[in-house]
Amino acid sequence: MAYYLTADGGTESLRARIYDLSGTCLGSKAVPYETKFSPGARAEQNPEDWWRALIQATRGAIAEAGIDSGQIEAMAFATTSCTVVALDKQGRALRPALLWMDVRAYAEADAVLATGDTRLALNGAGKGPVSAEWMIPKALWLKRNEPTIFAAAETICEYQDFLNLRLTGERCASLDNAGLRWHYSSRDGGWARGILEKLDLAELERKWPQRVIAPGQVVGTLTLAAAAELGLSTKVKVVQGGADALIGMIGLGVAKPGQLALITGSSHLQFGVTEAPIHAPGVWGAYPDIVYPGRWIVEGGQTSTGSIINWLKRLTGGTLDLAEMNRKAETLEPGCDGVIVQDHFQGNRTPYTDPLSRGAIVGLTLAHEPHHIFRAVMEGIGFGTRTILDAFKAGGYSSTEITAGGGATASPLWIQIHADTAGVPVRIPASPDAPSTGSAVLAAHGAGRFASIDDGIAAMVRPGRMVEPRAREAKLYEDIYQRYKALYPALKSVLG
Repeated sequence: MAYYLTADGGTESLRARIYDLSGTCLGSKAVPYETKFSPGARAEQNPEDWWRALIQATRGAIAEAGIDSGQIEAMAFATTSCTVVALDKQGRALRPALLWMDVRAYAEADAVLATGDTRLALNGAGKGPVSAEWMIPKALWLKRNEPTIFAAAETICEYQDFLNLRLTGERCASLDNAGLRWHYSSRDGGWARGILEKLDLAELERKWPQRVIAPGQVVGTLTLAAAAELGLSTKVKVVQGGADALIGMIGLGVAKPGQLALITGSSHLQFGVTEAPIHAPGVWGAYPDIVYPGRWIVEGGQTSTGSIINWLKRLTGGTLDLAEMNRKAETLEPGCDGVIVQDHFQGNRTPYTDPLSRGAIVGLTLAHEPHHIFRAVMEGIGFGTRTILDAFKAGGYSSTEITAGGGATASPLWIQIHADTAGVPVRIPASPDAPSTGSAVLAAHGAGRFASIDDGIAAMVRPGRMVEPRAREAKLYEDIYQRYKALYPALKSVLG
């Protein structure tokens, strides 16, 4: 028997899983780590916490699976993107990592847009804005604000690359992350040298890993030290993964042009597959070859979604009973008796790409209870997804159904709200743990078990259930959606 180790390095924890060739998960273990938030929409993590979590989660997943670790043939993993790390010559972090949701580099993002470079076609057809989440703005922020650290950095890379380096000793980047967040183009000369030169940032290219590897290709095998810490053989192949949401597309079986993936967790991401590039205002991409060779990906995203639910829990001292909240929220009519939530608690990724936008709860009265706000949050996030689907459609891309995975699928109410607010069916595959399932497909493909990623999907991803939109509720949401859309310009005039 051959087995495959995966890791899903998320915002709040790393979860390792063991899969067989049928796509069945045999064992799982999650290990949390800390995110430190500070004013200015800053969010940081300690890269050593990722490594400790990987070790603990791997050993726990193997123990739960009850397998011989010598039977693990390959491993692949998905991580947050763009979480930027600066490393010294020994591969040690020089400072905490700038988490993907850290948007302190908004001035630097404006500077990137001001270059007018052709690579900016990825950012709303070149009209922008450029997101402060991306690699070049964050690296430019480091140079401007922490020049000593920037100068000392041998490598500036991502969470994914940090783990690959620690596992194999190989200094490499994922084509998935680089094509998604670094303005890298596999079809146009690679690195975005024009942007770097215009920003007096040419030295950044030397700090990036020069080996760029596509998902499903082998990075290397485990070093003796890494194998010992993980309890694995040095023969285990480390197969390239990428951004958690993009690898999640594979785990959801979203691979054909016209299909659309909704990846849910601390954030929401929407990805569509196309046969040709699409560049449009309010849409990121299209990105060539970053998941499937010869196909393009269009992107939308919401920076804070599940993280707003966690914020509600923190606000109540951790006493919020989610099962009870769901039960009570189900009794409410669409619109939550007048409460509307703008879901921009950590800025807006798309279609506005506004890091300074903020969340809001409007329409409150003394008659409202916690479950009103709870449902209004879910509805606001559903409306946020709808704005992205509308931008896709205006840009020339549309889909007749959504395939969803991740945390939101655990709430039947939330998935139904998504179907009702979008007005299209939502499919839930048998395994909603999309990034891990996608990583398992990549590991098996890299190990030579499948000739292509598509073949791996056919063997390891199983269809699930379909949630249809309800005609009455969808009609009610149309009016509420118009009021939701009016919030952004109204609040922007107040917040600046």
